Amino acid sequence: MSKNIVITGTSRGIGFELAQLFANEGHNVLALSRNTAPLTAVNHKNIKVLATDLGKESDIEKAVNYISLNWKNVDILINNAGKLVNKPFENITQQDFIDVYQVNVFSVAKVTQCMLPFMKAGSHVVTISSMGGIQGSMKFPGLAAYSSAKGAVITLSELLAEEYKEQQIAFNVLALGAVQTEMLEEAFPGYVAPLSAKEMASYIFNFSLTGNQFYNGKVLQVSNSTP
Repeated sequence: MSKNIVITGTSRGIGFELAQLFANEGHNVLALSRNTAPLTAVNHKNIKVLATDLGKESDIEKAVNYISLNWKNVDILINNAGKLVNKPFENITQQDFIDVYQVNVFSVAKVTQCMLPFMKAGSHVVTISSMGGIQGSMKFPGLAAYSSAKGAVITLSELLAEEYKEQQIAFNVLALGAVQTEMLEEAFPGYVAPLSAKEMASYIFNFSLTGNQFYNGKVLQVSNSTP
């Protein structure tokens, strides 16, 4: 049976591949991204692409309006959008922190908050974090804003799992290791990851559809390398 899937950060990398995986399997996808050109060019009948700056509540409301008019319910939300700044800590500005937290934490909270009224028992919220956000994991210089934000969103998901357990809406986090994406190149220039964006998207696709049967309020470390 086809499901309604909302995915953020779909212009490149994992989000771009995920949208197509779901659409090719007959699911309805609402793809939210500032840059709509890549998925618009794919021109898939099951993908609705909305130009969305996640820092603007008015843009998120456009997604809410689309769902209200066309879907009525959301089965899966994948908070995939991310922003990374790679700078020595002494050079990171307050604005850098705000910009990174806006996409990686505040927007995750806002999008989730807006989608929850459309979600019923059995729905699944999957948030993409990073091994850098896991306490006790290896940390790397230059990623103070990014990794701390990815840690914050893990705790947020754990809290929401508890708050919405009576509604039987599951919240889980996938803390990803290295995947060959443009963002990885920003964090670790020249590093070659063991996994492609398409391979990781395939894992997230399956987890999003079935993981809530086995997990709620959990963080799964999806990594076979360091970083």
